[in-house]
Amino acid sequence: MTISTVGVVGAGLMGSGIAQAAAMAGHDVLIHDSNGAQWNSARGAIEGSLAKLVEKGKLTVEALTETRARITFVPDLAAFAACDLVIEAIVESLEPKRALWRQLEGICRADTLFATNTSSLSVGDQAVGLAHPERLLGMHFFNPVPMMPLVEVIRSIRTSADAVDAGLAFARGLGKTAITSRDESGFVVNLLLVPYLIDAVRALERGVGTIADLDAAMKLGAGHPMGPFTLLDFVGLDTVVKIGDIMFDQYRETRYAPPPLLRRMVAAGYLGKKNGKGFYDWRGAQPVPMELGL
Repeated sequence: MTISTVGVVGAGLMGSGIAQAAAMAGHDVLIHDSNGAQWNSARGAIEGSLAKLVEKGKLTVEALTETRARITFVPDLAAFAACDLVIEAIVESLEPKRALWRQLEGICRADTLFATNTSSLSVGDQAVGLAHPERLLGMHFFNPVPMMPLVEVIRSIRTSADAVDAGLAFARGLGKTAITSRDESGFVVNLLLVPYLIDAVRALERGVGTIADLDAAMKLGAGHPMGPFTLLDFVGLDTVVKIGDIMFDQYRETRYAPPPLLRRMVAAGYLGKKNGKGFYDWRGAQPVPMELGL
């Protein structure tokens, strides 16, 4: 299967990153978001990311111009009739994803490949009610998409082998390392990562150590590139709570259940680096551990 034109639904952090990575690899990209206000934010994110790559000597000015020209924002999903592959990066909720796939089935060709960027929801559950469930697979990218080298390719019980092969080839064509996973909530990375992050929060609740000390311990003692609380802030505390709830609902194991401290922080608006406040205060020149009243 030849993939030339790629459609991306959702112009948030992940959607704009996927669009940029696909355009940099030479694909024509159509990007749609039902929230028109998100368009300017996405354009700014893409422009800023490309500019940084030029500054670091990883992208030429000519390549920047070519990449920019390959990305088109479209106000109507009807434009996706031209797509060979459509990737969704919308809200992490089952019903909106199902509704989107049903809508796209009425727009796209029967051979158009559908891929969900879900980090925790079942691909098979998303395919319920589709006329062609065999073409829906998971393609889980990681943030920031242009820089992170991994894509998890997920095959549900109804995904065809041809669809998986096409997804693997597409991911590798972006310069990514593509791995396969069963259609189990969390797939490979979050299945292992989420319990680790949640255990770190529980350790903090119990007074095992401070935010800074627990981060330093895992960096210097386990060789991790960043500690769990820094990573929580980068992922987004609200995102971890959402994924944890989905995985707990799937497995009914307490190691996936977000602890009280994490829920309280999200309720208080402490979301992580994206809004400047999480386990660290990111609003200054250097991140400073937050005072959480523990």
